[in-house]
Amino acid sequence: MKDNLYAITKALVLCVVYITLDSCKSKPSQLSNLQIQRLDSIATIDVPKDAPGVAVGIVLNGEIVYEKYAGYANLEDSLLIEKNSRFNIASNGKQFTALAILELIENGKLKLEDDIRTFFPELYPAVKDKITVAHLLNHSSGIRDVYDLWSLQGLTWWEHTFDNNDVLELLKKQTELNFVPGSKYAYSNSNYMLLAEIVAIVSESSFVDYTNKMFSDLNMPNTSFVADHTAIKGPIAEPYFNFDTWFNYDWIWNAHGDGNIFSTLEDQLEFEKILQTKKNQRFSKKVLIQSQSLIPNSTIENYGYGVEFMEHQNIPYKYHGGSTGAWKAITARFENQKFSIVTLTNSGKTDPMTQTLNSANVLLELNPDTNDIKLQPDSIGPYVEIDAITGMYEIEGYIWEFVVRDEELFLLRTGRNDTKLIREADNVFQQWNDAPFKQEFTKNEKGEMQVTAYYPNTPTFTLTRRNTDFSDFDFKALDGKYINEETGVTFEINYQTGLKYSIKNAADDMTAILLSTEKLVINDYGYSLIIGMEKEDDTHDLFLTSGRIQNVRFSKVE
Repeated sequence: MKDNLYAITKALVLCVVYITLDSCKSKPSQLSNLQIQRLDSIATIDVPKDAPGVAVGIVLNGEIVYEKYAGYANLEDSLLIEKNSRFNIASNGKQFTALAILELIENGKLKLEDDIRTFFPELYPAVKDKITVAHLLNHSSGIRDVYDLWSLQGLTWWEHTFDNNDVLELLKKQTELNFVPGSKYAYSNSNYMLLAEIVAIVSESSFVDYTNKMFSDLNMPNTSFVADHTAIKGPIAEPYFNFDTWFNYDWIWNAHGDGNIFSTLEDQLEFEKILQTKKNQRFSKKVLIQSQSLIPNSTIENYGYGVEFMEHQNIPYKYHGGSTGAWKAITARFENQKFSIVTLTNSGKTDPMTQTLNSANVLLELNPDTNDIKLQPDSIGPYVEIDAITGMYEIEGYIWEFVVRDEELFLLRTGRNDTKLIREADNVFQQWNDAPFKQEFTKNEKGEMQVTAYYPNTPTFTLTRRNTDFSDFDFKALDGKYINEETGVTFEINYQTGLKYSIKNAADDMTAILLSTEKLVINDYGYSLIIGMEKEDDTHDLFLTSGRIQNVRFSKVE
């Protein structure tokens, strides 16, 4: 009897254990009602009535624990955003281009160390350094961004139907790089367009066909790169901007690999589940782990395989964002905390990055982000004479000039009316008709005069005065016509007065300011022209830098 009772008790205990373990396995991670309410509020903060909106989802411990759909996918047809609404997730597609490369590497068909001239022998024949697949993956190749090159040519890229062949033709005309491959990081969409073409060459398939099969095996049936905009399958969350009223525009772009990929929130969350569980029939655990890592033997520590490495309130996370027109997409992976957040939007009025990080705060139990905005200095500094603060101030090519007129101080900025300033305190001035716009003058640790700007809704920024001796400088030596052979762009420089020059090209008349004997800044356009070494004929080459193109050589022709 005692033995029977022991056997029955043991069986019951084991049954309870098995039931408990089974319940733990099948029970999804849950969010509290309060957390869900806060997440809903964050997701819909920029979604007014009768407007485009967002799709937001969270994967925690390998399970989808939150989804929110708000706003319209199509205002004309009154279609709401739903699970099957497809968004252009833009540069968020880079991680999938990288994943295709990693698979080919694992299958022995490609190496990180392969020089890209193996696949594109017509590219950069004069460049002696290796430009490797790894350099493309983490944006250390030095290859210039085609979008900025088109902009330099006066082309608005989204008004054209360019494809990857157009990309290759433009890059074939480039003879120089932004910098020595592997020496720096500079984000360039060209890198991932080239990677897409490498996938096509190595796999002997089109990139779209190859990745479509990949997405099918990832259980992402509604995700696809686009090589032909006329074949995009719906339903599409149409993009909308708002300038007094919502308006839509046509998408006619065909270049891909860097982006131009349409997907649903449902598919994106499925991919996050795969990354968290490291389980998929096609991709090995090793490749899935590698896809979220930095590239070995590289000095680049902020970018890996289509993924950025960042921190939020001192907490590390992995991230990528995509933006093309009104479409924006954010993916944030907090691996140590075992959750990912995906935010997709078709509204030009939303701020998905702030929304995503505020959603992360809910799960991390952190206070909401506060804008790093100060309305005025913390304290008043020593008195400054007006004559002691005049001159040219600069930060990353953005210039302010302070001058005295009839014993009054004026701020001069290109493209804006001259602004009279009045003294508010010993070293603080304000705009005469807009008191919240304040300027604080102090000296940095080098003894250089600097000005810090304060204005509501704008983070503070500081410009430093440039003190250059121009007494021996020949201002007219820069006059003449210049050409960049790689793009065919020409411009003409003419000295005006003081430190100012006029610059003309086929499309624009611009004003430039000589910031030093080595640097000319075209303020409204964000272009910097570095004055190069003198040639035998006593002329100069000028090297243009703007955004994702650097050191573009312009040679004097007359």
